[in-house]
Amino acid sequence: MFIVKPDCSSKAGIAVRRSPAAFSGAGKSRRSRLRVPELRVNGKGSVRAVISSGDKTLEAASPLESKGESNGSLGSLRAGGIEVRAVVTVRKKMKEKLTEKMEDQWEFFVNGFGKGVIIQLISEEIDPVTNSGKSVESSVRGWLTRPLTNSHIVEYAANFTVPSDFGCPGAILVTNLHSKEFYLLEIVIHGFDEGPIFFPASTWIHSRKDNPESRIIFKNQASLPSQTPPGIKDLRREDLLSIRGNGKGERKPRDRIYDYDVYNDLGNPDKDEDLARPVLAGEERPYPRRCRTGRPPTKSDPFSESRIEKPHPVYVPRDETFEEIKQNTFSAGRMKAMLHNLIPSIAATMSSSDIPFKCFSDIDKLYNDGFLLKDEEHKDIIIENPLVGKIMKQVMSIGQTLLKYETPAIIKRDRFAWLRDNEFARQTLAGLNPVNIEILKEFPILSKLDPAVYGPPESALTKELIEQELNGLSVEEAIEEKRLFILDYHDMLLPFIKKINALPGRKSYASRTIFFYTRTGFLRPIAIELSLPPTPSSLRNKLVYTHGHYATTHWTWKLAKAHVCSNDTGVHQLVNHWLRTHACMEPYIITTHRQLSSMHPIYKLLHPHMRYTLEINALARQSLINGGGIIEASFSPGKYAMELSSAAYKSLWRFDMEALPADLIRRGMAVEDSSMPCGVKLVIEDYPYAADGLLIWSAIQEWVESYVEHFYSEPNSVTSDLELQAWWNEIKNKGHYDKRNEPWWPKLNTKEDLSGILSTMIWIASGQHAAINFGQYPFGGYMPNRPTLMRRLIPQENDPDYEKFIVNPQHTFLSSLPTQLQATKIMAVQDTLSTHSPDEEYLGQVNPLHNHWINDHEVLKLFNRFSARLEEIEEIIHQRNKNNHLKNRSGAGIPPYELLLPTSGPGVTGRGIPNSISI
Repeated sequence: MFIVKPDCSSKAGIAVRRSPAAFSGAGKSRRSRLRVPELRVNGKGSVRAVISSGDKTLEAASPLESKGESNGSLGSLRAGGIEVRAVVTVRKKMKEKLTEKMEDQWEFFVNGFGKGVIIQLISEEIDPVTNSGKSVESSVRGWLTRPLTNSHIVEYAANFTVPSDFGCPGAILVTNLHSKEFYLLEIVIHGFDEGPIFFPASTWIHSRKDNPESRIIFKNQASLPSQTPPGIKDLRREDLLSIRGNGKGERKPRDRIYDYDVYNDLGNPDKDEDLARPVLAGEERPYPRRCRTGRPPTKSDPFSESRIEKPHPVYVPRDETFEEIKQNTFSAGRMKAMLHNLIPSIAATMSSSDIPFKCFSDIDKLYNDGFLLKDEEHKDIIIENPLVGKIMKQVMSIGQTLLKYETPAIIKRDRFAWLRDNEFARQTLAGLNPVNIEILKEFPILSKLDPAVYGPPESALTKELIEQELNGLSVEEAIEEKRLFILDYHDMLLPFIKKINALPGRKSYASRTIFFYTRTGFLRPIAIELSLPPTPSSLRNKLVYTHGHYATTHWTWKLAKAHVCSNDTGVHQLVNHWLRTHACMEPYIITTHRQLSSMHPIYKLLHPHMRYTLEINALARQSLINGGGIIEASFSPGKYAMELSSAAYKSLWRFDMEALPADLIRRGMAVEDSSMPCGVKLVIEDYPYAADGLLIWSAIQEWVESYVEHFYSEPNSVTSDLELQAWWNEIKNKGHYDKRNEPWWPKLNTKEDLSGILSTMIWIASGQHAAINFGQYPFGGYMPNRPTLMRRLIPQENDPDYEKFIVNPQHTFLSSLPTQLQATKIMAVQDTLSTHSPDEEYLGQVNPLHNHWINDHEVLKLFNRFSARLEEIEEIIHQRNKNNHLKNRSGAGIPPYELLLPTSGPGVTGRGIPNSISI
């Protein structure tokens, strides 16, 4: 009998049963644990294939055995070798055209003769003749005898006679002889004494006619480069080289090439010179790198890349594209329906009367009554396409569609909450953008901008003005007691204000807002400074507003708060949301694929946190952040939006401050305290984003530290890991090339360094993105609460419109907000961006199709502990939301703070932390 080497049998493959919801996407709100089922052994000692199908297990024999053609059972000796079987699991398309179904039947026929797919087992041991891994080859043949319950998951078999001295298989080469690609889920090898050996794939296998190279699939054994079995060392290196490409040529949809490029694809000067946009790269306009597509330059500008306009897709590496369930039920389908059908229909209906809201009841009608879309061209698509989402309840009449929005959470409980100062302040701690408020550390407040260009650096927020609102405290005492806070967008925005205000329908200020934290424990806005660039005729460019006690100042205060909210909304979208999560995560993903083998333990750790991000970023570059796109059309900075994002990257972004505790300390919202979890103590205890975020951060950190300790227990194991060191160097020197020389980049010498870096990346992809993304419609779906732009400056006494303001202040306020067309378009986009897909994978969960990601019992125990901790955190957050003492998350009309609850169902729920930036 063949004896397996000890190093192969000591870490046997771990079979994990798929849940009944494995393929349906249902049941995602229940956390998925990893379990080890028993293996069924027949009387002769051979292991039969245990194939899960929901709650059922099938003992499958090969097609040859079922016909009585086998000369021996699995695991038995045959002509000096051992019989083993490969079970190949493939995912088919859910919705197939007739031609595709006919092609499938031909594939079944071809596979039956062994002419469709060839797989080659590669041993971990060296063949002395070839000086590479020992190999044995076989063809994939027909169906297993009993098909799986799910019609979209099919299994094939391949039988091998393996020499008795073959050793343990460590890799499989897959050659696709069909004319089209197929999606390989996994390959399981049965027949070796140590039990099934899993080769997780979850990848598209290209046709040999498109690429003659076979695909390399490694078994689920995590190995550092120095631990790679000798028989597959060359394959590990070869696989990485194939992913990197040569940096030349235009990428084709079937490619798996990960490479870098600058943001030079946002403009479209060939279509319209007004759509030209500067390249974001270099010292003047630095930016993270994106995935290279290799498209040719535009005719008008050799430095700009030509665009692929919708509905044609932008290239992303083949395995980064949305899976079919997401395409069909959400993003590709829904965003396409929204951008291509719904938005044009809204524009066609309202463009002739693109007017401001005349009264607040006009806004309420969007939720209560809806409005009719009359565009015949898009009518049928909108009506028949359920992907447009929950916000729309559509009623068909002749040539018309009723578009009706769901009531946003912010006004569902209290429709007037947004008017109150305490709600304005509460949202800086528990709203959509709770990451910009900081403690006021010094006074007077000074600008760092060049005074020769932007005027005197001193703020107009004087000591006397502020002390009127401090209940007897001096400014110095309030700063000492950590009671003064600021939302400061002055220096970030002032360089852009003149250009923004020259755009039609845009009027902005650079703002500063001062908050006072009262002894009764709530935050109160006390003063707002709104600044314009100085002009030769007037250096008085700073206006100050406070909460007045008579009618005129009452309305100017409302307008000042609206301008602050508009600034906050723009910074949220362009800096905190797009730049700090989407754009900065993209280089980490590209580098991880280029430098870390899929065998590498850090690749396996990061893999769930990279899902769909490159695809969603490509969609954003195509339709959202591009020249003339949704963001430019709907947010204050207009055509300067991405230049503003670049300026923020240049002046503010640094990797070492993206960790939650470091960011809180930098903003003065927490102080170092070794006795507290995460080593920090919050200055304001009732700070829901930070309080819940620290729970999530600590769980991630504990999981990462234990994982890293497991694989890097030896001294110098981090510095001697060549793949890991190349990974970190490339992130700094290529992915964030424009910041490569900054002194603040963390070192990567110890396991503590590595744990800190990985915790930061996982937090950005999961908790941080969730906290600032999934509240977009719940908070922004009511435009007066968070206007995305303002169209008027605040009337002054010598302005021509001042008398109109005095006569009808409500009209002035509403006409300053986005128009009805702008509002309804951005509400549709915010709904889409706030929606969870049915196939969402949440933090602490494993996709049932990826349960065989690693065969290490200790790692699975650590992961289950992480999963259990997240369940505990979910309950803690629920209890906090019921605590009457935490007034920023409970009370009359106050929505509970749920953005950092780990799990969610599909749709716009205002909760749930996906593993990755998937929308």
